[in-house]
Amino acid sequence: MKINLQIITPEKVAYKGEADQVTLPTREGEITILANHIPLISTMKHGELCIKNGNEEIPMAVCNGFVEVKKNNITIMTDIAERVHEIDEEKAKEARKKAEDMLKEKDRMSDVAFADATAILEKSLARIKVLKKRRK
Repeated sequence: MKINLQIITPEKVAYKGEADQVTLPTREGEITILANHIPLISTMKHGELCIKNGNEEIPMAVCNGFVEVKKNNITIMTDIAERVHEIDEEKAKEARKKAEDMLKEKDRMSDVAFADATAILEKSLARIKVLKKRRK
């Protein structure tokens, strides 16, 4: 039995199709969802999401969001969902460095600026983590 999966970001539908299993990072830890999984709503953190469908494996960098599981339907809403070939390593490293530099001045930052810098750091770390893990 297959799972109907939809991954949505603010910019696009990153994936819509069937899958045998989906592994993703939640705030409580990494979980794998198979067909007939119990109903679930959970928050996600930054990291790697992996879709398996037959022999195909699709890794994606994700950052924050929500997952909802109902019967054999999974809906994921996340800030980013990028496949390995979509990630620009240099831009991710530059973003990480910029965010780290900004956070060194956290005592002088507004709460909004601090939240923005933290979000940039999390997104860049997710991208870099997936690239390092999947580099061949």
